[in-house]
Amino acid sequence: MESTEPVLQDHPFRYAGFWMRFWAYLLDLLVVESFERLLINPIFRAFDISLTEFSIFAPVSIASTVIFYLYFVLMTKFFKQTLGKMVFGLKVVDLKHDEMSWGTIIFREWIGRFISATIIIGYIIVAFLPKKQGLHDIFTDTTVIHVDR
Repeated sequence: MESTEPVLQDHPFRYAGFWMRFWAYLLDLLVVESFERLLINPIFRAFDISLTEFSIFAPVSIASTVIFYLYFVLMTKFFKQTLGKMVFGLKVVDLKHDEMSWGTIIFREWIGRFISATIIIGYIIVAFLPKKQGLHDIFTDTTVIHVDR
């Protein structure tokens, strides 16, 4: 079956740098926070579940985390972009020219993102590497590129 995706080595892609990815991520955080406020808060209030408990094991924290990771995993799997990346004209690509598997996306968006956020340098290295990869991209052989409009 022939892929409709462009072949990376035959196309001069422009890798998305730190600041473009940063602004797209901030927009994604606004989207996720909006989902949380529209979905979680009314449901938790309806069932009289506390929204003010500050613990990683609090129901609101768990629900927020699930929505955060589902957003990034599902948007990347089905669109290769989150809403933030769409607005800024960016897309996640596999450097091996393959369709990204569920395993690749889950590792990139869940485990890799957690590691990169824990070790802040995991995001900062995007500014210095030739393919503009974060630690989570290096682990999964992916990167973010500018989309031709």
